[in-house]
Amino acid sequence: MCGINILFGIHDTQKSREIITRMNSCMAHRGPDNDGIFTDTNIALGHRRLSIIDLSTAGNQPMMGLSGRYQIVYNGEFYNYREVKQELEKLEKPYPFQFASDTEVILAAYHTWGVECLQHINGMFAFAIWDNLKKELFIARDRLGIKPLYYFQQSGIIAFSSEVRSLLASELVPRKLNKSGLVDYLRYQTVHAPETIVQDVRMLMPGNYLLLNDNSLTDNKIISEKKYWQLSPGKEKETASKSYQEVCDEVYTLLFKAVERRLIADVPFGAFLSGGIDSSAVVGLMSKVSSQPVKTFSVTFDEREFSEAKYAQLVADKFQTEHHEIRLTSNDFVKELPLALKATDHPSGDGPNTYIVSKVTKQAGITMALSGLGGDELFAGYDIFKRSLKLEKYKWIGALPEFAKKIPAKLLQTFKPGVPSDKIAELLSLPDFNLESTYPLSRQVLLEDKIMSLLNFSELPANVVSQTLRENYLEKFNSLLSKVSVAEITTYMQNVLLRDTDQMSMASALEVRVPFLDYELVEFVLSISDEYKYPSTPKKLLIDALGDLLPPEIVNRPKMGFTLPWKHWLKNELKSFCENRIESLSNRKIFNKQEILNLWKAFLNDDSRITWSRIWYLVVLEDWLLENKIED
Repeated sequence: MCGINILFGIHDTQKSREIITRMNSCMAHRGPDNDGIFTDTNIALGHRRLSIIDLSTAGNQPMMGLSGRYQIVYNGEFYNYREVKQELEKLEKPYPFQFASDTEVILAAYHTWGVECLQHINGMFAFAIWDNLKKELFIARDRLGIKPLYYFQQSGIIAFSSEVRSLLASELVPRKLNKSGLVDYLRYQTVHAPETIVQDVRMLMPGNYLLLNDNSLTDNKIISEKKYWQLSPGKEKETASKSYQEVCDEVYTLLFKAVERRLIADVPFGAFLSGGIDSSAVVGLMSKVSSQPVKTFSVTFDEREFSEAKYAQLVADKFQTEHHEIRLTSNDFVKELPLALKATDHPSGDGPNTYIVSKVTKQAGITMALSGLGGDELFAGYDIFKRSLKLEKYKWIGALPEFAKKIPAKLLQTFKPGVPSDKIAELLSLPDFNLESTYPLSRQVLLEDKIMSLLNFSELPANVVSQTLRENYLEKFNSLLSKVSVAEITTYMQNVLLRDTDQMSMASALEVRVPFLDYELVEFVLSISDEYKYPSTPKKLLIDALGDLLPPEIVNRPKMGFTLPWKHWLKNELKSFCENRIESLSNRKIFNKQEILNLWKAFLNDDSRITWSRIWYLVVLEDWLLENKIED
């Protein structure tokens, strides 16, 4: 786990070295163990190393292949590298490995198979390989988008980085606000890839790669990404022939293997433990694999309504983990918030929670931790799965004449104003009740009319989430719940949860691994029919697959999630901080000042339509724009 920087197209090696040095320095937090740079005509590679596998200097990067032809910079982990290494050693012309690192295995795989090496890698990664013979640059990102990679292109130059702020530190990127990205952020508290909040800074999409040469730089061509993997129900026929018990057994086997793979490390490791089903399952399976007690970490609060301490302790007791409670008062958390915001690489409505638990986990001597992220998205753990099934039953409403739908919508908005009723009214106005229409609305923070009132825009750009669903070909899936999973994975999970996990954990140089996102497990679960996945209770399929692994108190507990007293904080301890940023945001020429201020006043006056989250993500946005000197 590290940070990488790449410059392609600058012929002056001294200039490119100066730029890469600035970029590396900007993300020293991602890799405190080593700082490496390689430069040659037209290419510069930078690397910050966090040592996880092979702690010796032999694992430092940029790493050169034996022939001297290839140089690599790599961020991530290659979980099946030992199996692939054995495969390469058995070839007619075996690769002569020198080191114990997974990095060298990627180099050897590319040397042997070229672009097809991606089909052999199970892991989370973003890497770049420079071919000095062909003068060609190969760049790839993992299937599920766990590790980020951003890029910026201008006349004859392309720059890549693990962080947006590092690209800004290159001084190649104009510090301008992306207006379409801003609208996306106001809709969804994030900017969906490939766009970002910064104009002309884009993200390489999950499961994609680039192959660049001098021709890619001529005439300022837009570089074209190529896909090597995408979410698909490719095993539907195979799973259709299995009984429910056989499906449960396969889920267990794949999850066990996913956890086992992710325990390969040469540093102390542990797990985040909330006491929910997903993190408890990961800890339970870790305890079956590890010969030593698993180190577990959970955040606890004095306020019972926010604390999951008793559930986490139940799991810790069952699996005899070395459990660490991170006890926080409201004051502790509020004190940490400025540091959490400063660590934010790209604005998001969520994130400080992960920052706190990552920081304390790292302070306890842990360098790698496993997380239960992805369990809800795969196994129908969110309310949206049940809602989608209900909407499917009532999709005939979408075919009603417009006047028949407008009447109840108007009544709702008039007599029961608030966030849920506003969304229901908007839902009733949709021309169709299929998932491609209803899902984008379900995840929206601010609705279109409110966004229009906040911005000085004549019209809003198309909804990016709707486009994302079309691009993922939901019609290929027979299972409605798998369609919802794909929607969740490609929007909220990849662009909020994974991005926040990466930026907030790496702020403390902590690597987080996510076994639920092992692509083999994902492919299998997306092939399972609704009949087996139906959420009569949340995540029933996962619970049945785990058997008696978890205590019944964990299985039957109410779902809490990681919640905090934000509403109280925004009106008290954080009031001055929020007010300053709301005022600053309102003064930007792109915004309607009075409407922004009215939103803040409505929140302070307990208007039920203005939740704390609708204020906080505006505060985060302006704080980030100020911190990074981004202009309208």
